[in-house]
Amino acid sequence: MKHRAIGAVLFGGGVLLLALAAGLVLVVKPAMTKLPYDLDVSTSVAEARGATFLQITNGSIAINRGDLKSTVQVSPDAVATEKLSGDLDGKAVVWQVGQTVDRTDTKELVSAYGAALALDRVSGAALEWNDQYLDDTGTREKVQFSGQMYKFPFNAEQKTHQIFDRDLRDVRPAEFKGTEDIKGIESYRFEQVITDEQLNLAEERVKLLLGTLAPGATTGKVVYSNTRTVWIDPVTGSFLKVREVQRKTLVPDVGAPATLLDADFSYNEDTVNASVERAEESRQKLTLLGVYVPVGLVLLGLVLVAAGLLVARRGAVQPAAEARHRADAGSLDDTRADQPVARDDRSVPGQRRVSGEVDQR
Repeated sequence: MKHRAIGAVLFGGGVLLLALAAGLVLVVKPAMTKLPYDLDVSTSVAEARGATFLQITNGSIAINRGDLKSTVQVSPDAVATEKLSGDLDGKAVVWQVGQTVDRTDTKELVSAYGAALALDRVSGAALEWNDQYLDDTGTREKVQFSGQMYKFPFNAEQKTHQIFDRDLRDVRPAEFKGTEDIKGIESYRFEQVITDEQLNLAEERVKLLLGTLAPGATTGKVVYSNTRTVWIDPVTGSFLKVREVQRKTLVPDVGAPATLLDADFSYNEDTVNASVERAEESRQKLTLLGVYVPVGLVLLGLVLVAAGLLVARRGAVQPAAEARHRADAGSLDDTRADQPVARDDRSVPGQRRVSGEVDQR
């Protein structure tokens, strides 16, 4: 009985570990491959040296040259996320994003924008949300975000993805160009090429530029080019490195074109290091809870199940053997009791009568 009880405990423990391993693979790991609600605030810095840029200071327009620093901060909006309903409830997370571009020499602000958007927790793509906005002119504008913006999907594929461009207010394809080692992580490199596309700017804004940079012109347009290269961690979909070679040109109907922006922005070393560190930490958690722990639990569970069956079988075999032993002993005793007592019919020699003894008397 004792062996059976021990066997049952071992077997039950093994089954429990197998169920726990299945839970980690089927429930916990999928939950980890989603954007968390409590995402830490992240900051990325890109620098452009020797850039040409438009700067408006107190209404005065000038084309300057110098080094620029672009700082982008991403933070989750827990309040807005909590208010999501319908198809977005549980599927999306709201992010608040802000960017500033400053001169590194004078620390003057050159440009800035703010945005709020809802992202799919698995694919990282922007979703349709009524309260999304973009403000890069001082006034919030309702924009329909779509495609990838600040993150790629978990377990990203080597295929063309659509990246949203803030200047165009639309997506353009980013083609997979190969793999590249970024500080120990094999990253996927994607490239988006935008060539001389006209920006949809307010007429008043274009006239303001023409009045200073192209006197005599009555109409004009701003064309935009950008070669955007992103290196991502394919496991988590996070950006490890970003480079944007941007160019904006004012093209008037009269006179020579004027360069509004000519800059080569790229993540600085600190940002790349921080991005790689975050990716490695997330990778380790996914590998630990999605691979190593489940495999260990399965192996231990199988050992306990096998041990439980073995101990229980041993407990069942031992009483049977004892019962057979008692049965054999009982049969032996019965056999001895049925045997007749041996008798010796031989007479004692001294008592035998000698033939002829009476006659002699």
